Amino acid sequence: MSIPFKSKKQQRLSWRATFEFALGRLWYIPGQFQIARTLGADYALRCVLFHNVAPTESVFTKGLHCTSTPENFEAALNFLSSHYTPVSLQDVLASYEGTELPPRPVLVTFDDSYASANSLAAPLCLKFKIPAIFFINADCLDNRRLALDNLICFFANTLGLDEVNKAIETTCAGEPRVNFLADIFDRFLPMISLATRTKFRKVLVQKLNTSEEDIAARAGLHLSSHGVRKLAEAGFEIGNHTYSHVNCRALSRSEFGEEIDENRRLLEAISAREVRSLSVPYGSSADLTRDLQAHLRRSGYKAVFLAEGRTNPVRADRYQLNRVSTTTGAAATLFSQIEMLPRMRTVKSQLITATGRGNDRALQVKKLKISRRELIDDTD
Repeated sequence: MSIPFKSKKQQRLSWRATFEFALGRLWYIPGQFQIARTLGADYALRCVLFHNVAPTESVFTKGLHCTSTPENFEAALNFLSSHYTPVSLQDVLASYEGTELPPRPVLVTFDDSYASANSLAAPLCLKFKIPAIFFINADCLDNRRLALDNLICFFANTLGLDEVNKAIETTCAGEPRVNFLADIFDRFLPMISLATRTKFRKVLVQKLNTSEEDIAARAGLHLSSHGVRKLAEAGFEIGNHTYSHVNCRALSRSEFGEEIDENRRLLEAISAREVRSLSVPYGSSADLTRDLQAHLRRSGYKAVFLAEGRTNPVRADRYQLNRVSTTTGAAATLFSQIEMLPRMRTVKSQLITATGRGNDRALQVKKLKISRRELIDDTD
């Protein structure tokens, strides 16, 4: 089944890949890191995000753009260990207590509970002596069922988008049609409640005419509880990624217990380690709501991670640490993705903010002039 993946977002990603390639040419110029610094963005901690490591994409992952080949992944780790100083979460937290981070620090992270964390990712991290955080969703551990994103991919890649739209219509009558797989993740899922996500999942499974257990067992995509324990015993940090990989903007405060607190409790019971950090599913700051931030601070979390590809300055807010997602192993592209693009995004954001403040000040002056003129007119 051929699925049209090239939404506007995919077209932007294609353009970005071309831009990344052009920026990557700077890698071959002596003093490339000094050149990057001329962009002006303060950049202390680099955080890099990986997901799945596999030789090829499968019907369960095609369309998510989250799979690194083992060769690319090993090359990426070699690049990071050669040109950066890998640090652990503890090193990062210690920096907020006065301990300086080493030169050009980088923190490696993984999202989404893929089984390749144990079979491929962790052994290679150990080989390169790179600490890492593995952010886990307990809902799919032991392959009891697929994560919803993977279930959607399987459904779309086997039955097609017309059937996806029928499932959406059954779940939410009157919902606009999705024309690309990316629309489901960008437009549909972020806007529905936790209860509606559960209903949508049930509709998909019913249309597949099978059981969740059978699909998950066939895929064998996710970590086992034993695998999580092995990661913790090997010295890796275990982090919270919500119970069912939900868009947190859709959660009410009463649902934090189900998605945030329960997942943490389960992971700590499995790993026998404290869960000190959370990675926001899908990585958007729009999902890190004020209510969620307040809940995480009250609950004793030490760090929260996004994935918007911007820089983390010295003394960055540790409850909004940004990461760069990658699947490549090419040094030039990695340099572009980790060093150049985050600085450019940050500078752009700063300029937009400054322009907005300037416009606000101009508007305030204009209003002041108007009110003064009105006052003069009134006295006349």
